[in-house]
Parts: sequence; structure tokens; C-alpha cells
Amino acid sequence: MRDLQNTTMTLARLENVSKRYGNVTALNGLNLSVNAGEILALLGPNGAGKTTAVSLLLNLIEADSGKVSLFDQDPQALPARQRIGVMLQSAELPETLRVSELIQLTQSYYPYPRDLKELAEMAAITDLLQRPYGKLSGGQQRRVQFAMAICAKVDILFLDEPTVGLDIEAREAMWVSLRKLVAEGCSIVLTTHYLEEAENLCRNLAIIDKGKIIEQGPMKTLLAKLDVEGFLLDIEGVLPANLPQIDKVSIHATDDHTLDIEKPRAMDLNHIFSQLNQAGIQVRSMRNKVNRLEELFVKLTGDATKAA
Repeated sequence: MRDLQNTTMTLARLENVSKRYGNVTALNGLNLSVNAGEILALLGPNGAGKTTAVSLLLNLIEADSGKVSLFDQDPQALPARQRIGVMLQSAELPETLRVSELIQLTQSYYPYPRDLKELAEMAAITDLLQRPYGKLSGGQQRRVQFAMAICAKVDILFLDEPTVGLDIEAREAMWVSLRKLVAEGCSIVLTTHYLEEAENLCRNLAIIDKGKIIEQGPMKTLLAKLDVEGFLLDIEGVLPANLPQIDKVSIHATDDHTLDIEKPRAMDLNHIFSQLNQAGIQVRSMRNKVNRLEELFVKLTGDATKAA
């Protein structure tokens, strides 16, 4: 693994890439870049082209036109492939092999394998090492697949829906390990339908729709484009039956003690608090709504049914 502290360095790139499957256009002149030291969330509705874009960088398929590069090399070049780790949505692995054997086999392809004990702790599989892969539950198998993806010190980690099938505790443990990897200098390309996962982990995102990148950049910059912002207000006592009407503000109760507020970004919150006070409603605490990325996703793709 090279020193990749310069986060302006581009490690992987798709330049004006197109890909068709019969009469279906999966990618249409798509441009995408992955920089050093970032977790890039690749988001989009089903069929948008996310898997095709990742598959091109992994050399699983070839582009019809455009340029695909991995560390400024052809993605099929062995030196480039030895610098990436991969966890796909599904994997068919030998069920009779023990977990430790699967990991050691995968590590044999890399010049810089991780210590097995450290790896097992990062993937939370220490208690699974001596068990046959085929005897594991679905969630346990996903953790083993994650361990195989991070079994060596690589420069880019490609994760395709990595937390599907994991419980909340296992998901959060994986998030901790991903942050550790980024701190080491590893870049991560993450596709996920869990928008809160992308918002929790990623500073940068790219949104694909109909085979094109419709937005790419820092998440904070893209979220700032939203015209409205939302808050949840915890109220003292019980809310009245009739809530106040505030011009340009959406206000409704989620339960007897909580208000869901959406206001224009430029509007001063003190104006809303003043109107609530006049209606006898006292605000005890306030928190941001956690679905900001979902709002952005719906706005850009134009269809709420596409949001996960």
C-alpha cells in the first residue's frame, strides 16, 4: 500500500463510459472518479447503473466506449488488482472450507496480507475461524466475506451493499472498522440502499440515475442545495388538538409530544418558536431530522418510490 495522504490524487476513474446490454443502456457517457482517502457513496435507484460502474472498475465486464482506469492502469493488470479489496452483494464460496482457510487462501493473492488475529477482530469473526463456511448463518457469512475483502492492506475497497443481512450491532461494528481503514489511508467505494448508512459514513457521494452521474461532490455541499430544512421538536406536556398555522412552514405532530417541522432554509427559527409560544406550545429540545440525504435523493431522482 502506497502513501496516499494526498486526497486530491485520483485512484480510479471512468471517463465518458458507456455500456449497453442488448437494447438497454446501463451507462451513458458516465464520468466518475475515486480519490485517495475518501469514502465515496455510490447511490441510485435500482437499475441506475451502480453495479455496472463498479463492475467496470473490477474488470468484471468491459465498456463499450470510454476509458476505465485503476491506479492509471488497465483494471485487468495484476499490480492494480492486488491493490483492491472487494465485497460483492453475493458470493459463492466453498462450503466445506473453514473460515480461516478461506481467508488464508484469499490472502495468498496479496503482497501485504493482514495479521489474521487483527483481521478477525476487525470483522468480528474470531469465534468463527475454525467453523466450516457452509455451517454459518447468512449474517455470519457476510462478516466472513467482509474479512476476505479486507484481508490485505489495499488502497481501494469496493463494498456492494455490505451490511445487507446484518443486525444493527454488526452493522455498527463494520462502520467502526471502515473508519479505521480510512484512517490508515484506504479509500472506499460504497453502494448501499441504506441512506442513513451513507450519511453516517461518507463525506462524498455520487448519485446515478439512468446511467449518468446527476450529482457528485461533498455531501455537505449537496445537502446545502435543499431549499428546506427539517427539525423534530420535543414539547413540554401534551400538544393541543389544533396546531398553529405558520406561513411557508410544514408542521404536524408525530405523537402527543413531538412536532415535525419543515421550513425554508432562510427562515429564522426564532419566528417559529415565537408562533409556537403564542399557541401555548413550549419547546423542550430540538434535533435535526435524520433523513436529509433521502430528501436530496428524492429531489434529484424525482421519484419518492426510488428512495430506499
